[in-house]
Amino acid sequence: MNDSRTQNLFDSSLVVLHALQAAGFTAYWAGGCVRDMIMKRTPKDIDIATSAHPEQVAALFPGAPEVGKSFGVVKVRVQGHTFDVATFRRDLSYTDGRRPQGVEFSTPREDALRRDFTINGLFYDPDKNLIVDFVGGQEDICARRIRTIGNPLDRFGEDHLRLLRAVRFASVLEFSIDPATADAITTMAHRLSTISAERIQGELTRILLESPSAGQGIRLLHETGLLEVILPEISAMAGVEQPPQFHPEGDVLTHTLMMLDAMENPDVVLAYSVLLHDVGKTATFERATEPDGTERIRFRKHAEVGTDIAARILDRLRLPSHESEQILHCVRNHMRFIDVHRMRRSTLRRMVGSPTFPAELELHRLDCSCSHGDLSNYEFLLKFREQLADEHPLPDPWITGHDLMAMGIPEGPAVGVWHKRAYDAQLEGRFAGREELLAWIRQAVSSKVDSESD
Repeated sequence: MNDSRTQNLFDSSLVVLHALQAAGFTAYWAGGCVRDMIMKRTPKDIDIATSAHPEQVAALFPGAPEVGKSFGVVKVRVQGHTFDVATFRRDLSYTDGRRPQGVEFSTPREDALRRDFTINGLFYDPDKNLIVDFVGGQEDICARRIRTIGNPLDRFGEDHLRLLRAVRFASVLEFSIDPATADAITTMAHRLSTISAERIQGELTRILLESPSAGQGIRLLHETGLLEVILPEISAMAGVEQPPQFHPEGDVLTHTLMMLDAMENPDVVLAYSVLLHDVGKTATFERATEPDGTERIRFRKHAEVGTDIAARILDRLRLPSHESEQILHCVRNHMRFIDVHRMRRSTLRRMVGSPTFPAELELHRLDCSCSHGDLSNYEFLLKFREQLADEHPLPDPWITGHDLMAMGIPEGPAVGVWHKRAYDAQLEGRFAGREELLAWIRQAVSSKVDSESD
């Protein structure tokens, strides 16, 4: 517990534990927080398992909502933290591949045996520093192994999302998957198609954002057959050749996974931009014959084609629209970095001033670093951005539409055309201020009117 928030979380959980224990009930930390404690990781939250029934928990904490009463869960809020307090239980039969039909209150041992993976089946009494382990979870943590509790076919048959959660835990914790558990995932991979897009996206996003090497997580999805189910467009990139002079690392999927592995503290926009930036290459792959008779691999308009494919994927995964729009912008424009040395200053300023520029720039750096290694365009843009350090890349325009209409330009598309010309000239530094720019516009408009009347 190395920061004030975590210490406060720990102290608040003790308030709940002590209240339950003082009333004569058994109460433990449960699940992932115990795993994190053993691994010396900071828990994001603390769940509590107890012998107290929901109404007994509610009596001890008046006002606590029994949000999961049918599953024995009460949400208790103490000192700004909310704790799920769940009664020890065993699950009744599963019929929908996601949730049990109901539960029966039971013992700590039966509660542990109903859980998904051994590393999540542990209890802990912080006062006694006592770990309660009915499932061999401590051994698997030491071995850095993901293993289901009991028969893996049974566990995955109960809840199909556990197929994806197994990979997420393995990727985030950098654990291996027990062979029997891995075989069961491959056998039952098709069942993941029954799970809602929102649930799948939640697990996929955590793999991309929380894994030390996100590419390893996607690679594991591919090896187990899960990627083909949830992202067939990404799975299809395996084996798609690339020109070796630009991509000595190998095929499109290999390149993408290398980029994912190289990410550092990504956000959603960058992570999905990396994952999807070359998704159009499968559909646009062609071998072209050069005039000298040599063959060359090409991916004509793969950024544009990939943007359409990415849009369908993001819609399917139900990502928020504001994030999807930024991701699609990055995918659509990731090839324009090739031309930055030839761009006008106004174009460069618009690029650098875009809210997506940080993600675009990092996407470009990763793209180059994980292929040909030429970072000259990246370094050029870094220097250009440094030149603008004392001013906003996109300052307020000196010339407005009203200024242009006052010169006689009729309201309509022509105002937009002249406004862009004026703003480009401003961004390029061609004039010292508003008055010089206005004089130039007046002369340009007058010249155009004169030439049209001749």
